[in-house]
Amino acid sequence: MSLLSPRLQLKVAQKQILTPGLVQMVTVLQLNRLELKEMINQEIVNNPVLEEVTEDGAEEITPEELQPLLEAPERIEPADQQILESTNGIVEAAEVGSSEVTLEASLPQEQEVAEGVTPLDATPQTAETPAAADPFDEIDFGSFFDEYLDPGYKSPAAESVEKPSFETFLSAPLTLGDHLRSQLSVSVLSDEIRDAAETIIGNLDEDGYLTAPLEEIAAMGGHTQEQIEAALKAVQSLDPAGVGARDLRECLLLQLESRNAKGGVAWQIVAHHLRLVETRQLRELAKVLGRPAEHIEIAVRAIKRLNPRPGLRYSGPGARVVEPDVYITKDGDNWIIQMNDEEIPQLRLNSQYRKMLDRDQGATKDVRDYVRERYTSAIQLMKNIEQRKQTILKVCESIVRRQTEFLAQGLDYLKPMMIKEVAEEVGVHPSTVSRAVAGKYVHTPQGVFELRYFFSEAVQGPSGSGTPLLLLKRRVKKMIEEEDSAHPLTDEQITAMLQTSGIQVTRRTVAKYREDMKIPSTHQRRIRN
Repeated sequence: MSLLSPRLQLKVAQKQILTPGLVQMVTVLQLNRLELKEMINQEIVNNPVLEEVTEDGAEEITPEELQPLLEAPERIEPADQQILESTNGIVEAAEVGSSEVTLEASLPQEQEVAEGVTPLDATPQTAETPAAADPFDEIDFGSFFDEYLDPGYKSPAAESVEKPSFETFLSAPLTLGDHLRSQLSVSVLSDEIRDAAETIIGNLDEDGYLTAPLEEIAAMGGHTQEQIEAALKAVQSLDPAGVGARDLRECLLLQLESRNAKGGVAWQIVAHHLRLVETRQLRELAKVLGRPAEHIEIAVRAIKRLNPRPGLRYSGPGARVVEPDVYITKDGDNWIIQMNDEEIPQLRLNSQYRKMLDRDQGATKDVRDYVRERYTSAIQLMKNIEQRKQTILKVCESIVRRQTEFLAQGLDYLKPMMIKEVAEEVGVHPSTVSRAVAGKYVHTPQGVFELRYFFSEAVQGPSGSGTPLLLLKRRVKKMIEEEDSAHPLTDEQITAMLQTSGIQVTRRTVAKYREDMKIPSTHQRRIRN
């Protein structure tokens, strides 16, 4: 009898599963300002019951208009009644929301005070029923006569003038290939060599180096060896100097040649003794070249000013656009925390779809189910956006209370702070705080910082106090910058100096911090005279 056979089994298990509403709340919380704006615009397109609050005086549903529906609950399904009540509640909640918090400096750190509440939607509501509008006032008689009664005539205001797209006014980034081809187009070259130079330009990497062999490029483009070598020489004569090189040595030599330094001390060092420069053996260089130490130092300084990646200026990433999500300013003795809500669409519910929830309006069950689903989704989104704002404000309140000295006096007064501590103070899970600060920036009197910048581990400092890891790294970097280049500090010496000042740290930790900051070792920093 086989022990393997298909069977059906029933078992009971408990699992934690996130509902779609919670998933959306987590997703909205970790969005920054630009991402939130894009998401809201996408939701407005996908959900017909959502619309942006404008100042055009659009009609909004009033309690009096809802009253006939509320007085006949037997004609409305329970789920529809819940939607109607929820829509009223969400509008009222949006009107009393706060995007600004004021912290008084005289209060203890444990106490929270929120003032200066700014309404999100300042649209006034009135209990009076609006007067019926005259239907004739809604007719544009000018457009009617222009478009219908006299088809052969159009007033200047009614003409539709095609305007150029806004994208035509935007500047496109200049790539390395475009920059080289523009110079190649005005060079005096034969058609064969120009075509070979185009092939070489197409094979350059983002740093401006030619990584493919000349034989392979010649075979791929159908060029002779003489043509491809002449084309390479033409490309290497273009700006920026050093482009088209096949290794670092050739790149530096091309730059020295463009500065009329061919055959000089710097040229000889790069051509034959570049390894001695890497190990900083200046005394050995002086002996090999038979030059005074002063000449060697001048040549090495000239070599350091050369660009080892000439093409990166055109191929590197563009400037990163950062818009602060929060503003922290000081007004007298109070710190004011304000969300940056500019250009973020303020949402409201479209009142035209509410009548589709009533059977008496002739809506079928499928229509009512669809509208109810859309309203539920819209309400959930508006609640999650409000929840995101309140969570970020609470986290920023905790940061301001703990980093008041930093905000007032600068980076040297930054205090260690853990995500877990802020989560306990706010009353949420640490993962919620981590999502609330992810990818978001804050504008402070000391500059624009990422919210994660304020969270740093503590290292045992003087008198048992904690020193932020960021400040410790800055201190190690400052020690190395002020060291004697002939006798650079070792990791053991830096550790002893830190321990003398009361900071308890090990040599391995110092070495790790130095490597994180990409600072060379003691042997590589030593300059031998």
